Amino acid sequence: MYRSTVLVCGGTGCTSSGSIQVMDNLKEEIKKHGLAEEVEVVQTGCHGLCALGPIVIVYPDATYYANVQPEDAAEIVAEHLLKGRPVERLIYREEEKKELKTLNDTAFYKKQMRIALRNCGVIDPEKIEEYIGRGGYQALGKVLTEMTPEEVIQTILDSGLRGRGGAGFPTGLKWRFCAVNKVDPEYKYVCCNADEGDPGAFMDRSVLEGDPHALLEAMAIAGYAIGSAHGFVYVRAEYPLAVKRLEIAIAQAEEYGLLGKNIFGTDFSFDIKLRLGAGAFVCGEETALMTSIEGKRGEPRPRPPFPANKGLFQRPTILNNVETYANVTQIILKGADWFKSIGTETSKGTKVFALGGKITNTGLVEVPMGTTLREIVEEIGGGVPNGKKFKAAQTGGPSGGCIPMSEIDVPIDYENLLAIGSMMGSGGMIIMDEDNCMVDIAKFFMEFCVDESCGKCTPCRIGTKRMLEILNKITDGKGTLEDIQKLEELGNYIKDNALCGLGQTAPNPVLSTLHYFRDEYIAHVTEKKCIAGVCKALLSYVIDPDKCKGCTLCARQCPAKAITGTVKQPHVIDQEKCIKCGACMDACKFKAIYKK
Repeated sequence: MYRSTVLVCGGTGCTSSGSIQVMDNLKEEIKKHGLAEEVEVVQTGCHGLCALGPIVIVYPDATYYANVQPEDAAEIVAEHLLKGRPVERLIYREEEKKELKTLNDTAFYKKQMRIALRNCGVIDPEKIEEYIGRGGYQALGKVLTEMTPEEVIQTILDSGLRGRGGAGFPTGLKWRFCAVNKVDPEYKYVCCNADEGDPGAFMDRSVLEGDPHALLEAMAIAGYAIGSAHGFVYVRAEYPLAVKRLEIAIAQAEEYGLLGKNIFGTDFSFDIKLRLGAGAFVCGEETALMTSIEGKRGEPRPRPPFPANKGLFQRPTILNNVETYANVTQIILKGADWFKSIGTETSKGTKVFALGGKITNTGLVEVPMGTTLREIVEEIGGGVPNGKKFKAAQTGGPSGGCIPMSEIDVPIDYENLLAIGSMMGSGGMIIMDEDNCMVDIAKFFMEFCVDESCGKCTPCRIGTKRMLEILNKITDGKGTLEDIQKLEELGNYIKDNALCGLGQTAPNPVLSTLHYFRDEYIAHVTEKKCIAGVCKALLSYVIDPDKCKGCTLCARQCPAKAITGTVKQPHVIDQEKCIKCGACMDACKFKAIYKK
């Protein structure tokens, strides 16, 4: 029994910030001080507050250290673990509060409710014993020994769980559609979408890295419910840590008899295999994903027939994403009534969001459905930094929409987001402030969709490219009012005629910004002006002669030699030579240079 346990975040975010070296240094210092028998160091998954990484938590007192560097390890061990004196300079404090608080009392955590992320940041994801110690595989044991497949499906249906991958289709209904196809379990499949291609999204990755057995157990439950003997996890190869921990988890589950033949001594057998994707966004679409697993080019197929009838290898198949599966075991153990008591009338449970962009607390948050965007941005997220004003939030990834300040108090659920021109998507949430140009934002996401279009259908292949051409024309200062109208018409046409979900939702960022920020489009084409000062073709850098001290620093920094003037005299920017890089403005100590 250890007197102290030190948790070190081993998620990708903290790992990239040096948490592995922090952990190694802690172990070395603990050994040096003769504490190896008293203090345990555990590598965990993501704690959520990615902006503060590397994160170290010391138990039993739950001291929360943030931005820990490898060189801090010696002080933590010598002072805290040896002498019992926490290193106060490293302890996380919210800026507006000076006193120390327990982690759950901080603004970031106190409004969260962790179901899908319940074990992330708590257990060592590479040790099945720790997952079992937190109730792992009890749900699988319960369904195999106490419930019929139909009872499992009814429980999931009664809970109101909807797919967390974007469309929000009822999970239990999807399972039932597949279960009624009575075929040999060898020819029915359970698939998991762990592709997660949205820019700024890392919810599924964090579950895979921090709690991989939660996915494996839920997939086995799904296999029992629909009558399948085989599961496939389709995960992008750009997630090497997630892949590694999944491989470890599968091997451990097989060793413990929790995957494979005759699980829990029953006649139910189920195995899981990994398939790595090559980073194609379109493979997040279910039929394209299944086509890719089959070894073919990842392109969507027309529906019907739906996967429940003809999916992987043309056999009955269900597919859910990681977060959807992560809720299943808790529903089985705690009951459908418990889960549906959380959230709104039509959207039950919680939702995980990857909070990024212009926000103080970047990271993962899990909140009950119905939480408002304002609560997420201003309370959990800590607000927009540097005194800037919130302008919009992009939800649903490149296929989602932009939510303006006027809708910040709308409760977040599937129906409300659709009603205001956005969508839940898988859970990416990018925050934008007054310095963001909404036309430029729409162009960024359209560029992504053009690059990721598989090209199978004409509306998506050609239509998105034409939309991007019009957006480029507008941001270059060559657009017209007719172009804005054409952009809107084209977007609506693509929504109605594209083959798959990618094409059908690709115009959303453009259409939502046209709806809420039309004035910015009009300013681009009528005034040839970018209100946010982002679009280079529509802005110029000007030196205020009353503020310029003639220090020559701007001229020396200018890579285009576009600034002239003598020492102690106001300088001038030659607009013909200026490449609008902004180096002069960054260099000026007197704030004499501004965008016009």
